[in-house]
Amino acid sequence: MKKIRWQLIIIFLTGLVVGALLLIEQPTSQTPASAPQPSEGGAYAEALIGSLQRLNPVLDFYNSVDRDVDRLLYSRLITFDDHGNPVADLADSWGISKDGTIYNFALKEGVLWHDGKPLTSADVVFTIDLLRSDSPVIPSDLQAFWKSVEVTAVSDTQLQFKLPEPFSPFLDYLSFGVLPKHLLEGTNFADLIDASFNLQPVGSGPFKFDRLIAEDGKITGVVLSANTKYYGSKPFIQQMVFRYYADDQSALDAYRNGDVQGIAGISKATLPEALAEPDLSIYTGRLPELSMVLFNLKNTDKPFLADAAVRKALYTGLNRQWIIDRILNGQGILADGPIFPNSWAYNDSLSRVEFDSTKAADMLKDAGYVVGTDDPNVRAKEGVQLSFTLIYPDTPEHTLIAQAIQKDWESIQVRVDLEAVSYDALLNERLANRDYQAALVDMDLARSPDPDPYPFWDQVQANSGQNYTQWDNKMASDYLENARVTLDDSERARLYRNFQAIFADDLPALPLYYPVYTYAVGSQVQGIRMGPLYDTADRFASVTSWYLQASSATSAPAETITP
Repeated sequence: MKKIRWQLIIIFLTGLVVGALLLIEQPTSQTPASAPQPSEGGAYAEALIGSLQRLNPVLDFYNSVDRDVDRLLYSRLITFDDHGNPVADLADSWGISKDGTIYNFALKEGVLWHDGKPLTSADVVFTIDLLRSDSPVIPSDLQAFWKSVEVTAVSDTQLQFKLPEPFSPFLDYLSFGVLPKHLLEGTNFADLIDASFNLQPVGSGPFKFDRLIAEDGKITGVVLSANTKYYGSKPFIQQMVFRYYADDQSALDAYRNGDVQGIAGISKATLPEALAEPDLSIYTGRLPELSMVLFNLKNTDKPFLADAAVRKALYTGLNRQWIIDRILNGQGILADGPIFPNSWAYNDSLSRVEFDSTKAADMLKDAGYVVGTDDPNVRAKEGVQLSFTLIYPDTPEHTLIAQAIQKDWESIQVRVDLEAVSYDALLNERLANRDYQAALVDMDLARSPDPDPYPFWDQVQANSGQNYTQWDNKMASDYLENARVTLDDSERARLYRNFQAIFADDLPALPLYYPVYTYAVGSQVQGIRMGPLYDTADRFASVTSWYLQASSATSAPAETITP
């Protein structure tokens, strides 16, 4: 039922920095000190890289800067924490039938739209009906999914979802922003795309639309104000201002000029300048992306690709940390498997494959691949040379990464030819048709907190699905298929840990690194907490705790932790 889209990233997202910020423990004093207490007030201005299109959650799938603002305007049934666990938002509670096909939700009482009208379950059903629309602005797999689910408003605060079959990752699909039926009912989808509502939105989130900022007939910003009737924790900051810039250098200049206090994304090019700003705090979080080398395990021209011993040797002979340090300027985290670290399903007991070219050469020799007499630079076994072609996205950064991989493998006498192809050709022709030997790809799992690896690694997906390696491992597939239908979280975690152990032992693909997102905010803005991200808008997960003003009325120990 669930189809996750692959994206071969053409330009890596701006603003990546390795790891989380270090917290420096200050000296402990025995003398009591006043702890600052957040108070309401102040305005925060942030630079967004891009331009406003539509402030509507069913129309923002392809514009991240719209999703950033929508995160503050609209509420969702549920959200997800840093570990990918569901957290109630509009939902007050929910229950699941024993067979896993019926989900009953109770909404919080007294939730109001920004115009004062009550939010009801009818609004949720209305939004889902829009998501079913046959429109290119909504991902086709999402349309198909919601067409298969029966949704009923049992009462103003009671909802029921009926699935055609058990599907444990279902909660992933309930984090959409809810739209007001009373304002949009009767508007067909074609008209909705150009509706005035998209520039004068009404939501139920912690902030409400105030006004647009326009210069020379062009929208250059948007102003939000605190929602005093918000059902959750009321925000301390009373006004959020977003201004749009073409790139992060322009945004950094705007910060220096005092036009903004935050920058939504610092690239590796401007990172040194940002770090040099004395009052600019840098926050980082892992992005929901994974760069990998895929192997076509069923390629008859290169039978050695199906040999796990060869794949393990290639992984051992690959200096991934050098790629992160020298090509990504340190803006990445080593990856050890297909499930993100910090996820509730992550297996942290697996050993990391360390770079060791000497060991890699010995591993190939032990597998029977020795330097041939015909070509002393290429290993061979029974007349078959270790030689293959690596395709990769035709971008400057991917070119450098592919060249680094080529150099590492040639040092252990494995010949690698490089072939740059366009994004569309790589995904829709070469991978889809299984017309490749090895491929450097970036897997994008944005807005998918549930780790469900089924679409990429289950044997059922090998021929026509997204299992492009054509990995055919029955035990791994059994774990994935069972994890999709079991409702017990601990059992799902056990199944996924077992799957990861099999993956690490067989290595149908080589995980390289996870990129990270870098967020810059002036040090006067306090209370910011940012963990691993499933979307860049997740940086606002704790926005109601941010503050600009504080008092020192409460006595507390002087021991503090600061960025």
